[in-house]
Amino acid sequence: MQIYLVGGAVRDKRLGRPGVDHDHVVVGATPEAMLAEGYKAVGKDFPVFLHPRTGEEYALARTERKTGRGYHGFAFHADASVTLEDDLARRDLTINAMAEDADGRLVDPYGGARDLETRVLRHVSPAFVEDPVRVLRVARFLARFAPLGFTIADETLALMRTMVEDGEVDHLVPERVWAETRKALAEPRPSAFLQALRACGALRVLFPEIDALYGVPQRAEFHPEVDTGVHTEMVVDMAATLAPGDDLIGWCALVHDLGKALTPEEELPRHVMHEERGVEPVRAVAQRLRVPNEHAALSELCCRLHLLVHRAFELKPGTVLELFEKLDAFRKPARVDQLLLVCEADKRGRLGLGDTPYPQAGYLREAFAAACAIKAAPLVAQGITGTAIAEAMKRERVRAIATLKATHA
Repeated sequence: MQIYLVGGAVRDKRLGRPGVDHDHVVVGATPEAMLAEGYKAVGKDFPVFLHPRTGEEYALARTERKTGRGYHGFAFHADASVTLEDDLARRDLTINAMAEDADGRLVDPYGGARDLETRVLRHVSPAFVEDPVRVLRVARFLARFAPLGFTIADETLALMRTMVEDGEVDHLVPERVWAETRKALAEPRPSAFLQALRACGALRVLFPEIDALYGVPQRAEFHPEVDTGVHTEMVVDMAATLAPGDDLIGWCALVHDLGKALTPEEELPRHVMHEERGVEPVRAVAQRLRVPNEHAALSELCCRLHLLVHRAFELKPGTVLELFEKLDAFRKPARVDQLLLVCEADKRGRLGLGDTPYPQAGYLREAFAAACAIKAAPLVAQGITGTAIAEAMKRERVRAIATLKATHA
């Protein structure tokens, strides 16, 4: 029995990045031998075991064979005769197909170390085309490593295009698309995810609502970048800067402007009512990908309300309170900061405006705090009862916001 550290842990160690997961491959063993050593079996489709003390994953070396369409169309083979090189050959990218033995010696049959040095994401073998999830994974890895100078190898991008043209991507189940998208939005440069998918044609298949934004013009005085698709890329990157690792903020940033693709051509480059037009496509893509409920709800609210937030200083105190009520903020106060982060990313995600202050956020946070300071107890002490309490609280909240607004005049 020989045990090797494999995959991301080896890659990240050589990049000088902290490793999170430590996966291992076991060569020359059987399931019975693993169980005899105290490992706990957890794999359903192939033999994977948990270490009795560390809880880390140890998988028997295996090969795989394409048997049908999509992610589940594979048959796996694992026994003591499968070599480490056989196991590494089934992996997606060369930088993920390296291993280390117990003494820390590198095993690198497919040139992963070289591709790390030259900053290239390159497929291991032609079998890459057999798993459509790899299109999304390569795009996600680019979102992680683009800040380090990584690019996708031309031949790998060509294979990704082939997979799209052959319809393999059509067979991706919503859960896998969402899982990879969610991870990509939590990476440092989510725009690279969009760019990679667009370059191979997958964005049009998986996210037609986002693909439709490219080429749609905006008013240059507000959007120096002009192109709505480019603006979306800048917004998701700004969201990743303002809220690192937060895929909820990233998702809301990604879909906040979908209504601009529906603006009648004769109205361009203006986008009157795009926030209302955007609700239907935001809802559609959330339902199609089966995104979590809060992602779906907050993204719809961000779509509807982001222009109101931008105009915060122009709003009447009663309208500011209505904004909070539409958010259901008094029951879910975290939504205020979340909406403001998305709106700040929208405002600063524009060409040359990345360092622009966004005072609306501070003002609305103060306004919400002022509204939250109004309590029912003093009103009850005045003899107010029943439904009149809610009406009185609303009046007092509007008055508190108006008092604050006067200090910002």
